[in-house]
Amino acid sequence: MQLSTKGRYAVMAMTELASTERVGPTTGRALTLATIAERQQISRPYLEQLFARLRREGLVRSVRGPGGGYRLARPAEQLSVAQVVTAVDEPLRATRCVGDGPGCMSGGARCLTHDLWVETGKQIQTYLEGISLADVLAGRLRPEQAPLQ
Repeated sequence: MQLSTKGRYAVMAMTELASTERVGPTTGRALTLATIAERQQISRPYLEQLFARLRREGLVRSVRGPGGGYRLARPAEQLSVAQVVTAVDEPLRATRCVGDGPGCMSGGARCLTHDLWVETGKQIQTYLEGISLADVLAGRLRPEQAPLQ
């Protein structure tokens, strides 16, 4: 399964916001889309589209006036990667099925591997729900490795 640029770029931009709110000389200040675009090498018009969706879903808030821009609507610890990805309409499924139909083959039949891909999509969703933007910043993405026996 592969995320499109919408999902990846939204997570990159939100992580940039989270990093600015956490540490540094701009702590507590809003970030402009131009700044995010430059730091993450994402086109500003594309970010405008993504941030309209993120704002509509309540993940970011805009700040007007001098020093304006965007801020996270909640602490980074409370924002999961799954929330960000789904806010920009990125589907988190691994099947080729479209819509709510019963299967991916002609006549609505399921392919032999349908259940495998449905379960894979659920696992990915669960994993991304368990990773916050704060986890991404801290590098806490993998469970501790069990010692080899």
